[in-house]
Amino acid sequence: MSKKVLILSGSPRKGGNSDILCDEFLRGAREAGHQVEKVRPTEKKIAPCLGCYYCASHGGECVRRDMADLLQQMIDADVIVLASPVYFYSINAQLKAVIDRTVARWLEVKNKELYYIVTMADECISSADTTLACFRGYAECVEGAVEKGVIIGSGVCEAGTIRSTPAMAQAYEMGRKV
Repeated sequence: MSKKVLILSGSPRKGGNSDILCDEFLRGAREAGHQVEKVRPTEKKIAPCLGCYYCASHGGECVRRDMADLLQQMIDADVIVLASPVYFYSINAQLKAVIDRTVARWLEVKNKELYYIVTMADECISSADTTLACFRGYAECVEGAVEKGVIIGSGVCEAGTIRSTPAMAQAYEMGRKV
């Protein structure tokens, strides 16, 4: 059965290491017959949540109009891939803004299969723990969320160095197995 897959590539660098892994995941999922879209929040200029709760009294409509389409894509997706480089042991600001902005309709983002892609310069795998904790914290708020896979590309800093690591094949295979 074909699934709707939404990849949120948090990398601010187009063609950066986590973005490259997103492309491999995308390639595998498309080859498996799924409908896949990759969105780069950096290109969308998503503003942070104001915490004003305008959305609570306006049927989930945010006072800011910059994320309505993306939020609908998240609601409609069967699978969401969250990808980020590690920034000071956490996810980057662009992806965090997207996650925070789901508050407008967060009860509608439910029953998702979630995959996580993390890249980092550090070679110590445990350096991804806090980033993964951020992803998993979001998943705790998504009713019916199921973590399906994690890819960690470690020891990569310069854009493209991920290409020579096992994470490339892992991303492709994980995409195929959606």
